[in-house]
Amino acid sequence: WRDLRPSLRESLFLEAANLMGTQSDRLTEILIDEVGSTVLKANYEVHHAQAFVRGIAGECRRLFGDTYRSDYPNVHSYCVRQPLGVVVAISPFNFPLLLAVRKIGWAMAAGNCVILKPSEVSPVVALTLAEIFTQAGFPPGVLNVLPGDGADLGDSLIVDRRVKKVTFTGSTAVGKKIAAKCAANMKKFTLELGGKNPLIVLDDAELDYAVDTAAFSNFMHQGQVCMTGSRVIVEASIYDEFLKGFEKKVRGLRVGPPRDPSTVVGPLIRSEQPRKIQACVDRAVVDGARLLCGGRYKGNYYEPTIVADVTPEMDLFQTECFGPVAAVTRARDFDHALQLANDSCYGLSAALLTNDLEKAMSGSERLQAGMVHINGPTIRDEAVVPFGGVKDSGIGREGGQFALAEFTELKWVTIQKGRQGYPF
Repeated sequence: WRDLRPSLRESLFLEAANLMGTQSDRLTEILIDEVGSTVLKANYEVHHAQAFVRGIAGECRRLFGDTYRSDYPNVHSYCVRQPLGVVVAISPFNFPLLLAVRKIGWAMAAGNCVILKPSEVSPVVALTLAEIFTQAGFPPGVLNVLPGDGADLGDSLIVDRRVKKVTFTGSTAVGKKIAAKCAANMKKFTLELGGKNPLIVLDDAELDYAVDTAAFSNFMHQGQVCMTGSRVIVEASIYDEFLKGFEKKVRGLRVGPPRDPSTVVGPLIRSEQPRKIQACVDRAVVDGARLLCGGRYKGNYYEPTIVADVTPEMDLFQTECFGPVAAVTRARDFDHALQLANDSCYGLSAALLTNDLEKAMSGSERLQAGMVHINGPTIRDEAVVPFGGVKDSGIGREGGQFALAEFTELKWVTIQKGRQGYPF
């Protein structure tokens, strides 16, 4: 596989993308059945996954090296990028198709073979993706899917000397354990972990747009997104007005079965998750926050919830609850909003809504996040961008040339013309 010409690799990825298009209805149904995706979210995921595969195809030719002027006489000096070998990719349940594509695609484009270990609750999506790649003509052994419980499989895969790299998307707690095991075995790793992402609304922002942006950032896929903008930080002068519009918007979001096209908030992935979310909301209210709407659940369905007057001392401000809960905090001014945004162990995504160019530029530089979006949602992804976070949100980047660098090893090569002279 590592020696296959880039044009042939490219053609295989393009064929896989075409097959994903012809089988989009099948993939959508699996996403609804297996992880409770709404029709809206499932269609969004299938479309983006197909676009990612096309983007990966275009990067197959972009394994660049470099040349250097050597201080040694008559020496050609250059470096090349070479694939690592076998990569273990551990993908999560929330976007099981899109994130599996992102995990395996760049590694394979760089010439590696991949063992994909999907979440134990979403193996069918991964197996279907492997079936499509097989139909596209990928040789046997290039993509391997190994379903099972992470606790049972993880250690054996990570410590195996044939595995050269581990790429993982999931919780920070598990990511730290994987990093420790990789370090002990001298393996490379990329970690895309949790987030408690800030969405800042300044007083010069367009209010209706800010409400819509906060709703999308918080309630897409029931808030089960690492980029969810679950800390909404609003400047004091528009705080009450924003809350009024935000509450009205959120009360109108339909909670219901995922196959209903009008459903915005569907079921959570695990039955114990609503109870954990409820405990987090209840603690915030006891500590002095205000429950504006939601805060109730039935079965796996948790109502879209707004908790206002949240302060940095509260668990809801600091802890990722992975559900449809927006914590809204009042900021005195722009500088205080940035201070609040950075008061977190996480640093994945951040959004800043403002029509002040100077504040937009300053905020983009001062926000402690791997990704900053001005006048857009915290949830945003593309195939060839450097996707990833800082602090407890991860190490490394996924996407485009940045991913290719993560999945290759640099080798320095020199060629001596004639004979080199030696001192002895």
